[in-house]
Amino acid sequence: MDNNNQEKSGFTYTYSAKEQAELKRIRDKYTAPTETEDKMERLRRLDASVTNTAQAVALVFGIVGTLILGLGMSLIMTDFADILGLRETMAMVIGISVGVVGGILASLAYPIYNAIVKATRKKLAPEIIRLTDELMQGAV
Repeated sequence: MDNNNQEKSGFTYTYSAKEQAELKRIRDKYTAPTETEDKMERLRRLDASVTNTAQAVALVFGIVGTLILGLGMSLIMTDFADILGLRETMAMVIGISVGVVGGILASLAYPIYNAIVKATRKKLAPEIIRLTDELMQGAV
């Protein structure tokens, strides 16, 4: 068969839904976003940033507090105090003190998360309200 015949036969291939979605994602990377899509993406990013920062800080507090709590527990419950050269009563006092500090840090993770979310929402509220107003007026 020659090239002219192949072109006239109109051979076509259809892609599956999964492949169609992938093709659309790739195509969207190379096409300019419309103003509405750009605003919507910015709105999504701002909304996600409210919790992302708070989540990271709360995770750090929770993990560090848990590790410190574990250190205090290991001073009390294991031979770690002997390795450090501490007497049993001294290890108990230090272990309880360190454990309490770690427990307090770990328990502060959630209130810190809430405080950061509240402050970030207050800070970003005017921009988010402005973007939502613009997008809602464009949809009406």
